[in-house]
Amino acid sequence: MKRNLWLFALMALSLHPVFSQKKNFSYHFYGQVRADVFYNSRTNSETVDGLFYMYPLDEEPDDCGNDLNASSNSGFYTLYTRLGLDVQGPKLGKAKTSAKVEVDFRGSGTTYSLFRIRHVYFNLDWGKSALLVGQTWHPLYGDVAPEILNLNMGAPYQPFSRAPQVRYRYTASRFILTAAAVWQSQYLSVGPSSNVPGSITTQKNQRFIKNSSVPEFYVGGNYKQNGWLAGAGIHVSSIVPRTESLNEDTQGNQYVHKVDERITSVSGEMHVKYNRENVLFSAKTVLGSNLTQTSTVGGYAITSVAEHTGEQEYTPLRVSSTWVNIAYGKKWRPALFFGYLKNLGASKDVIGVLGTGTSLDQLFTGTAELTYNLPNWKFGAEYSFCNAWYGELTSKARVANTHAVGNHRLVLTAIFQF
Repeated sequence: MKRNLWLFALMALSLHPVFSQKKNFSYHFYGQVRADVFYNSRTNSETVDGLFYMYPLDEEPDDCGNDLNASSNSGFYTLYTRLGLDVQGPKLGKAKTSAKVEVDFRGSGTTYSLFRIRHVYFNLDWGKSALLVGQTWHPLYGDVAPEILNLNMGAPYQPFSRAPQVRYRYTASRFILTAAAVWQSQYLSVGPSSNVPGSITTQKNQRFIKNSSVPEFYVGGNYKQNGWLAGAGIHVSSIVPRTESLNEDTQGNQYVHKVDERITSVSGEMHVKYNRENVLFSAKTVLGSNLTQTSTVGGYAITSVAEHTGEQEYTPLRVSSTWVNIAYGKKWRPALFFGYLKNLGASKDVIGVLGTGTSLDQLFTGTAELTYNLPNWKFGAEYSFCNAWYGELTSKARVANTHAVGNHRLVLTAIFQF
């Protein structure tokens, strides 16, 4: 806590005239204090003790057949209070320079109430073209995202991640072209937690993208006119699940083999948004392959294991997701959100699955909210119902013989913005 106070003091001091009067520099300090109260009727897949909510968990019967996950829960947090600093700097050649530093108190893992980087980058702007270097929203999150109170921002239907990247944008009239090379930091891909061949125990780890030596790539474009924005993009990722395999012979002797494994996946998305006067309409559809680093479901599957070395071959799992968001008004602003997700499985037979939510067949979420907006203040209430269909995995990692479980969620939020 002392460390947090010192960091906050340093940020505040940097805004004082004694410290900030550098030639050709300007500073804008901003932030918010946010409080969230939530209630769930069921145990869910979630992070931050339920503040970042995804979908209800499957039934887990006890010895008497009672569902252990059919229990309500609630919480109150201020962890998404945030502080930010925008900097305008002197020109570098013909380029305008700027930078952003934004943090919150989310922490990482199970350690909360600590500063966490949200956005940290510098930007060079030549007018029609611009180069951003640092951490900001993943390109699949992009320029179209739901405007809802839930902090998941539409996940798992909407890709959610902030990632280190080098992003180039070119603007010509109403067209905007984007190309980016993306790495992973706080939001990571899923991979095997064991080097034993055929193991499907998983973890999220930096090494899967690190050992790949290849970043993710995104190319996309937008068209803007009269309040409309429409576009599409293609994303490619390539990770290395294992670099060695721990094998055992018929006598029980263990030995290690170096292996050359890789899983490459291609995903696509299309989006549209209309925002004019009091009306907001936005939607996005994603055909994703192994996008676990973007807070969605899916992953990849093992298709074969070499007998002697234990080297494995893989195929991506495909997931289709679509969401729609509608809002109207300014001071009083009602809004609706609908999301649908379908597990499309693999294109070939598999012998094991690695990922998140791989036993899900479908997801549907319907949300209604009302916010009251004043200068510097927002108060809101949001109700959502999520239905999840679980079942048995088939040979192509699809899900059959399904049954449904549902969760009712209520969120109350107060935000003071400065």
